[in-house]
Amino acid sequence: MAKSQGASTLETIDRLRVPAHVAIIMDGNGRWAASRSLPRSAGHRAGREAIRRTIEGCRRLGIRVLTLYLFSTENWRRPADEVDALMALLHESLIQEAEELHRSGIRLRVCGDVEAMPPEIRGLIAQVETLTRENQAMVLNIALNYGGRAEIVRAARRIAAEVAAGRRSLEAIDEAAVAAGLYTADLPDPDLVIRTGREQRLSNFLLWQAAYAELYFADVFWPDFEQEHLFTAVAEYQRRQRRFGGTPDG
Repeated sequence: MAKSQGASTLETIDRLRVPAHVAIIMDGNGRWAASRSLPRSAGHRAGREAIRRTIEGCRRLGIRVLTLYLFSTENWRRPADEVDALMALLHESLIQEAEELHRSGIRLRVCGDVEAMPPEIRGLIAQVETLTRENQAMVLNIALNYGGRAEIVRAARRIAAEVAAGRRSLEAIDEAAVAAGLYTADLPDPDLVIRTGREQRLSNFLLWQAAYAELYFADVFWPDFEQEHLFTAVAEYQRRQRRFGGTPDG
């Protein structure tokens, strides 16, 4: 889209009411590549450029937390060559983007079953998380080998172990206890969940945390997601009235 259009949308956004936490389901890399007769790996690589644009767009808006659904627990079922290409791209990105994240004051954190990832990936994640741990400008939270249902089961097992050990009573199990056992326990719940790829579902993403998030579905594949699409989603978010179930429609 033209720069003048993007600037116009950006100027309509109230910077005092931007969502604190935006979460994005980055869907459509494979279909983007197929529409251009390219291998799926080309779509994932193009998607990395969209990630860069989106991080910068969030910084421009003053969004404090950006969560990206990078690799789900179900994605292991994809063809082995595609999974290998994704792991190679992740390995490359962790190396190439670390210093830029640090210079920009962005803290990287990863949520998901990281222990199931290849050892070299785990090592790089630990390095970048350590490097950026004290950064305050923004949190980039990567959902990696992540599944919402598995996350809730993990939290339930933690609570069950505490009850069995006598450290928690049944009466003390509440929503706060479950939330404390989630990967995102130190983050605010997402205010806005964006999905690209022309699909309209959560796909096992932040099922607990997104209970009252506003949902926005962008009619583009992820590699085509521009800052203007982000600004449009945030502008739409600001037009909505968030009720959290406490106020009847009317």
